[in-house]
Amino acid sequence: MAQKKSGEPEAKLVEIPHSIAVRNLAELLRVSVVDVIKQLMRNGVFANINQVIDYETAAAVAVNLGYEAHPESRTARVAESKRYQPQEEESGGLKLRPPVVTIMGHVNHGKTRLLDAIRQTNVMDTEAGGITQHIGAYQVEVNGQKITFLDTPGHEAFTVMRARGAQVTDVTILVVAADDGVMPQTLEAIDHARAAGVPIVVAINKIDKPEADIEAVKQQLADAGLVIEEWGGDVVCVPISAKEKKGISELLENLLVVAEMEELKADPSRSAVGVVIEAEMDKSRGPMATVDG
Repeated sequence: MAQKKSGEPEAKLVEIPHSIAVRNLAELLRVSVVDVIKQLMRNGVFANINQVIDYETAAAVAVNLGYEAHPESRTARVAESKRYQPQEEESGGLKLRPPVVTIMGHVNHGKTRLLDAIRQTNVMDTEAGGITQHIGAYQVEVNGQKITFLDTPGHEAFTVMRARGAQVTDVTILVVAADDGVMPQTLEAIDHARAAGVPIVVAINKIDKPEADIEAVKQQLADAGLVIEEWGGDVVCVPISAKEKKGISELLENLLVVAEMEELKADPSRSAVGVVIEAEMDKSRGPMATVDG
């Protein structure tokens, strides 16, 4: 942090989240987006208005603009996110709701293939085309219970949504390749989930490969602070092969168990509240958005 010189006005305090979009940082600092982008460029960072930057980068911009930056407290995050949550006191009609799940992990560890495997084997056949699909979300049904997947990059689901002050993910699946182990993006995904206070279910993928070493992956996870249940921890871990569709049912069943422990509820009789997941301008229909509610 820059030292305040004698005679300088007292720096204004600002709390900055773990990650924040450039647009939201400008609003937080009460300056124009152009001013923020200029400061980023001076620091060697080239980002557009919608790009998400980490705390250290955002804090450097804040200091350069006369602020004293601090990490956003958990209390502040929870208070902000409650703006988007159903108010329990409004009605006694709370009912269990499907968990909202995102999939995260290192590149090429099988996130997309896992989503495809889930779609092909468990997607609800209740709507035209056989898929409950609306650009960025869809539901699957397991043993009569539903699970909602955000079909959007996992890191975006946390960073962008949290930058808006909303928490829309209830559980994250952390995909780790059995032949590759814990990698940088794996650790990044763990940090995102922890910052959001979201439970993690580990899927050790690619167990069909000859070089797969499940025990080594479990040790690496423990080294990263994720101790699985069979090692005395509280993290659910399921070995799978998305390619051969092995372990998919067990993974989904475990997601339901974790969701049940979270006691996720909503009041279907209250006024709707939602968070925009994706938005676009359609040439023929105008502004379009996918909303999770």
